[in-house]
Amino acid sequence: MGDETMSDLTERRLQTVRDHMALECVGDWDGVIATFEHPRYEMYGSGAVFDGEEDVRGYFAASRTPFPDQSNEIIALAHGGDTVLVEFWLMGTHLGPLKLPGKTIEPTGKAFRVRMAASFEFAPGSDKIICERPYFDQLAVPRALGLM
Repeated sequence: MGDETMSDLTERRLQTVRDHMALECVGDWDGVIATFEHPRYEMYGSGAVFDGEEDVRGYFAASRTPFPDQSNEIIALAHGGDTVLVEFWLMGTHLGPLKLPGKTIEPTGKAFRVRMAASFEFAPGSDKIICERPYFDQLAVPRALGLM
């Protein structure tokens, strides 16, 4: 780290999260993977864990099947310790089959916009992500689509 100040590291981490989320919006999965030291998602709502590049790429493919235009809009960012917190709007259009527990919902063409939060954990002294933890209500998107 040398003579680098913590504020420099903080700004690089905030920029990594901005870049990560922007790359998700355009489906640049190689770029998203490059923001990680080790790709890992821990889904707070469902308890699912996607660990390693293969798992994470599978998650990207599965989550974009029902919502190929899925995107996000950052509302706020905060940094503390080795974590960046982000609040954001998650948006998309139901254009593919949506798998829900016990059933699959065919495309409705309806759009959704739900408020979410996520934490991004960084390796100490690094601007590379070691884990993203989205926090969300699993029923928020089906409710926003009028499916519940």
